[in-house]
Amino acid sequence: MTSDDRQPLSAVLITRNAASQLAECLASVAFCEEIIIVDSASEDATVAIAESCGARVVQSDWRGFGPQKQFAVEQARNDWVLCIDADERVSERLRESILAALSAPPFRAFHFARCNRFMGRYLKHGEGYPDWSLRLFDRRSAHWSDDAVHEKVLTTGETGTLQGDLLHESAESLEAYLAKQNRYSTLAANAALASGRRATVWHLLLSPALRFIKFYFLRMGLLDGLPGLVHILVGCTASFAKYAKMLDFQRSNP
Repeated sequence: MTSDDRQPLSAVLITRNAASQLAECLASVAFCEEIIIVDSASEDATVAIAESCGARVVQSDWRGFGPQKQFAVEQARNDWVLCIDADERVSERLRESILAALSAPPFRAFHFARCNRFMGRYLKHGEGYPDWSLRLFDRRSAHWSDDAVHEKVLTTGETGTLQGDLLHESAESLEAYLAKQNRYSTLAANAALASGRRATVWHLLLSPALRFIKFYFLRMGLLDGLPGLVHILVGCTASFAKYAKMLDFQRSNP
């Protein structure tokens, strides 16, 4: 236990060429007893910034998001880990909640809201918020999935909810965001096919439409103005692209 009688905590990150955002991220997790970074051959100042902030850096080839994050968790010295990305920051309210929870953890894993900044605005509705994320857990009771994309933490026990937001400060342009969603839709299509799932024309037609209704109207994404509309439409387009790619593969490999 730490000097203030709480569970010691390791902040865990995976990086590649994250120099432009890493310092602010690491400053937000400075309350952790350890910061461990698994880097994949960054060509910018990522490693130098990490080491200057007191982080321990491990170099490792890329495995896919889920396996890479699980490998990073396994490098930590402490069993309780906080997993974040370089473009995320722990808010002051969330920091307080984490420290309080670790004084006498009533659960072995906790989730909290992630607040996404998109086109210059923090989204508070729709798909962008609360964007519940399970990122704080005892690695003896939880682990990252093997998914190459859309990875998640798997745990068999009940999870707790913490107050405060994890701020997602993505600084990428809309063009870069669209390109990333295109890559992710390919990975998602490949993963679905590998698991034996099949796509139909109904998936292609209904998935984007139902997604729009859910997030723009039912989840009130319309209150986030133009950024909210664009964010949801990009998600709908990615859903369409995923099923289109699956159908294309199925036609080519009957």
